[in-house]
Amino acid sequence: MGHTDRRRQRGLLVTLCAVVCAFVMLAPSTAWGLTTSKATARPNEEGGSSVIGGLPTRLTWEGTVDDGEEVTAVTLRLPEGGSFDGASTKVTVLQGLTRSELATEVAPEGPQLKVTFVDPATQGLLLRLEVEGMKFPAKGGDVVVEGTYVNQDGEKPLAASKPIATIANTPLQSLLASLDANPVVKAWNSSQFLGMFFKPQLLVTAFATLVPGWFLCLVIVLVAYPIAILLGLVFALMKISRHRVLRAIAIVYINILRGTPLFLQIYIMFFGLPMMNINIDNNVLGVIVIAINASAYLAEIFRAGIESIPPGQYEAAASLGMGHMMTMLNIILPQTVRRVMPTVTSDFITSYKDTSLLSSVGVMELMMFAKNLTSVSGNMTPYVAAAIFYLIVTLPLIKVVTTVEKRMAKSERGGGARPKVKAKDVAAAEAEQDDIALGGVVDAQ
Repeated sequence: MGHTDRRRQRGLLVTLCAVVCAFVMLAPSTAWGLTTSKATARPNEEGGSSVIGGLPTRLTWEGTVDDGEEVTAVTLRLPEGGSFDGASTKVTVLQGLTRSELATEVAPEGPQLKVTFVDPATQGLLLRLEVEGMKFPAKGGDVVVEGTYVNQDGEKPLAASKPIATIANTPLQSLLASLDANPVVKAWNSSQFLGMFFKPQLLVTAFATLVPGWFLCLVIVLVAYPIAILLGLVFALMKISRHRVLRAIAIVYINILRGTPLFLQIYIMFFGLPMMNINIDNNVLGVIVIAINASAYLAEIFRAGIESIPPGQYEAAASLGMGHMMTMLNIILPQTVRRVMPTVTSDFITSYKDTSLLSSVGVMELMMFAKNLTSVSGNMTPYVAAAIFYLIVTLPLIKVVTTVEKRMAKSERGGGARPKVKAKDVAAAEAEQDDIALGGVVDAQ
């Protein structure tokens, strides 16, 4: 009995499969009288390669008339927020590589564009619509171009295009659009020199794009320089040491690093170490290179500062029973730091600018971002924007160095600030002097 039921179930299953297959084969399939070939948009980002919503751009749509079809009209439709208003449309009809002449009527209206053919477009023709000045939705996203077409059977839906990636229209992009439309900016950019090196639109774009690279520059130099100070102080003490071996090591270290280009040192570190199976993150390696290079210059700065201290300071410390190490830590180095501070600050500025050389080995610092943006835009303005980022740091530091040097020079001439004396302290001192004088008179009597 169970065997009979199983055979009956198998028979029902086979019958059901046959019915489903017959339904699929007999069901009408979707056929397009006009096949959408592509829909693309021209990038409208100043100095970039993105399509920004809400800004004028060019949409290129292509479709092919299928066999046995005659198309009399095509309507393209954008999502909500898109617009064809004010756009100009160029209609091209191709039969293979041969251009066919077909009279058309174009009617843009908000998010919809209707193209009507006076004579029907027949099978095999490629229809190309180039819409200049249209706008995608300002909110951005993946935009799909849809619509309808009209053939001998009436109006039918048009196959949707592949999504066109667009980015949102930010305040930055709105500012760029206003600059593009400004007649003063247009006149400025008409100058070949100003347009190549100081293009306002690219300056704005570069300021927003270069920030990550600028931050990386600051991080590299702010991490590297304290390390360089410690190394420089160690090698400065080694160079003035009484031990010949320590002096020799310091001399070799300092002379080699100061006598060879930083560019060469970067290449040796970035390409030589991997050959010895020593792999270090590029950013960390950048910190190491900058720190080692700067330490050689700082060693000479510290050595000169230490040797500028008068020998009488050592003798006075020795007379107080202070040893060499205690004298160095408590007497010599504090005075040295004050004397070399302006020079150290100047060297910090140099090291900060030297981080630009790391772009040659792929570190994504400020100049690397500027180089990439220049390659995309074909304009030198991003390098000028990078220079401004450097000046944001270097100009205040230069001002600090100048102020410190003036104060030190004034202090050495005895013209430093004197402590302020309060009026009540002056009165008390005068009263004390009167009492002393009166006491002297009484004693005399």
